[in-house]
Amino acid sequence: MEAKLVALGVETFKIALLLALPGLLTGMLLGLAVSIFQATTQINEMTLSFIPKIIGVVIVIVLTMPWMMNEMIDFATHAFNLIPTFVE
Repeated sequence: MEAKLVALGVETFKIALLLALPGLLTGMLLGLAVSIFQATTQINEMTLSFIPKIIGVVIVIVLTMPWMMNEMIDFATHAFNLIPTFVE
């Protein structure tokens, strides 16, 4: 029974990482692009780095929302189906 709980915990962390990946990757790539742009043009405006990242992450989250919901529903269904195996 402990092995099933550990496996469920590992699966929980995997799904959390998988769901966070699109937003984090977008923020990282946009941050890198803005940093390169600021370095080449020597514009050191703080808001220039935040606004594109916020907009990009929001767009990516909205576009990937159906996939994220399907993944969360599948995981929740799997977790709820495991409840009877933990009750003795």
